[in-house]
Amino acid sequence: MTGGVGMKTDVDKLLKKHDKLVQSDGLKVTSHVQTEKDDWFTNTIMIEGCNTPFKYKRQQAYKNLKGARVNMTYYPDIELVAGIELEVMNVVRIKIS
Repeated sequence: MTGGVGMKTDVDKLLKKHDKLVQSDGLKVTSHVQTEKDDWFTNTIMIEGCNTPFKYKRQQAYKNLKGARVNMTYYPDIELVAGIELEVMNVVRIKIS
């Protein structure tokens, strides 16, 4: 049996298991910043038309995604910065589209 309508993708499985996850395709990256801390690279990207930062961590530096179109699976979260609650999107999966 090869891929067909009945086949579930990894993204479909993630979305079904975690109801807060969101899948968005073809998003344009307008900004990408990487910072290193404790052997991890925190990546923060901004998406065209959205004021909320998208964050994910990697163990290695990655090429700059500014201007690229990406597919992402993510969930909303709150980050406390200097006593202020800020909305962020935690990225579970990101792929250049």
